[in-house]
Amino acid sequence: MPLTETEWDLVTTWVRNYLLDTTDPHTQLAQYGFPPEFIGALRLTHVSTDNARTLVHHSRTDIQRQLRLVEAVTTIDRLAVLPDIVKAQEFLDRLREDFRAHAAQDTFRTCVLKNGTEAFIDRQDLRETLRRFLVDPHKFVLLVDGEPGSGRSYTYSFLRHIGQHSGFRPVRVTLSRTATAAKVVRRLADFVAGPQAGTAPLNPTELNDLLPSIDEAAHWVAGRATAVEERFWLVLDECDKLDPSSDVWDFIGQLATAIYEHAAVRVDQAPRLVLLGYGRSMRQLPYDLRGNLSWDTARIVEPGDLRHFFDQVFHEAPPEILGTGQPRESAIAELVEVAVHEVLQATGTNGASGADREGYMRKLCTAAEGAVRVYRSL
Repeated sequence: MPLTETEWDLVTTWVRNYLLDTTDPHTQLAQYGFPPEFIGALRLTHVSTDNARTLVHHSRTDIQRQLRLVEAVTTIDRLAVLPDIVKAQEFLDRLREDFRAHAAQDTFRTCVLKNGTEAFIDRQDLRETLRRFLVDPHKFVLLVDGEPGSGRSYTYSFLRHIGQHSGFRPVRVTLSRTATAAKVVRRLADFVAGPQAGTAPLNPTELNDLLPSIDEAAHWVAGRATAVEERFWLVLDECDKLDPSSDVWDFIGQLATAIYEHAAVRVDQAPRLVLLGYGRSMRQLPYDLRGNLSWDTARIVEPGDLRHFFDQVFHEAPPEILGTGQPRESAIAELVEVAVHEVLQATGTNGASGADREGYMRKLCTAAEGAVRVYRSL
């Protein structure tokens, strides 16, 4: 299970207080087994707070580095005698489990995320689209369409899961009717500016000529995201909530173009752009990008999708009530039908239409997660 932002903040505090509270941080890191080439790439100073942020920031670029960092933290003598060591060991166990899953499983087929606590049901097309999207150097804009409440925003949860195992970090800005380009730029700048750069004072409304200012802001965001070592996927969620006259539409087009231009120079390091709730009838992206787009359409989960979900769950981790050895297919099939019936009963069979659709999808996922917990405890 990936660590949350709050948990990474706690790791940063431990690094600052117990690992890099020294006048010679490079030597200290070498003593804890960090590779020389990794240490040499770090811009460390005499300020332990800045050094801690830099080390954590660079370590989060892939799961192996995350594991190495937290392993080092758990070996610090000063931390080992404190109650926080229990939490540090928990973080280490979770990252080790993630690393094992990364090595042994097809992460694109995972149906239970976050250490077995979050259901991700169906979306078979999305899984395969992401598999292709990730390795295709010519695709860098992913657009997810679908009816409201069909799980478009929930795509972000799966991006976090895939990113943990594939070396990228998705960062999300949720849009609204009152969103402006200036607000979106500031939010993205918080993510891509780096641990020491701070947020750039970009405000498109300060200039008389609005569009050139938005273009400059878009190139700044794309440039910063390309320059840092960490690979970013920039996620703009709920695009369908934008006001038709919002300047965010202009910014989206300019940002996609800026990424297109950076990708031509640094393909692997240029960010990807993900637009959730971006319908095919909405404002079109620039014509030059037509060959660089990937599309997915979310839809409401149906009983057949639930059956496929529980069938995979029970085959991958058979409940103990089935006994040891190879479980019988008929026994699993029976459990699947019972679980599907219970989930549909808990959510209501008529909830997947009308104004209550979004609430229905949330209830369905919650009920499915509850069923998984119950059957794993039997």
